[in-house]
Amino acid sequence: MRIISGKYRGKKLKGFDIDGTRPTMDRIKESLFSMIRGYIPNSTVLDLFAGSGALGLEAISNGAKKCFLIDNNPVSINTIKENIKNFDDDIVVLNCDYKKFLKSTDDKFDIILLDPPYRAGLLNKALKIIEERKLLNDGGIVICEYESQNIITNLEIIKSKQYGNCKIDVLKYNN
Repeated sequence: MRIISGKYRGKKLKGFDIDGTRPTMDRIKESLFSMIRGYIPNSTVLDLFAGSGALGLEAISNGAKKCFLIDNNPVSINTIKENIKNFDDDIVVLNCDYKKFLKSTDDKFDIILLDPPYRAGLLNKALKIIEERKLLNDGGIVICEYESQNIITNLEIIKSKQYGNCKIDVLKYNN
């Protein structure tokens, strides 16, 4: 696993084997980041179910100004801390339950990355809190990576791609 583009391109990342995680394959990550490239420069990013931190770190590598990497798995948090060594960027790493973080943060985000464990029913719960607390900045986007489930949200799907059993949706507020 590695960072595929930007200033840290080629940097190897640990965490391919964290129990309970499913790293985004490089070809899917490459496609995802080409879909959202214009939103990344100077953005504040939340990678909510961070795992190894690969998606949030890809955003940092491509010009995000700040990234929050949130996970409640201590192994993931230790892996993220290993992965961010030699990064000189504004990266916040928190070992925290997603609901607790979403309900307590005063921050707002330009990009929210949601890649929860498949079949755990967490995606719609997270989206509901994000909408209720208005955690997305105007013009911001939410990226959802998921398997077969219906997304229940008032956010508008502006882009969608299917990769085998993996689906990626890019959402934003209705205007």
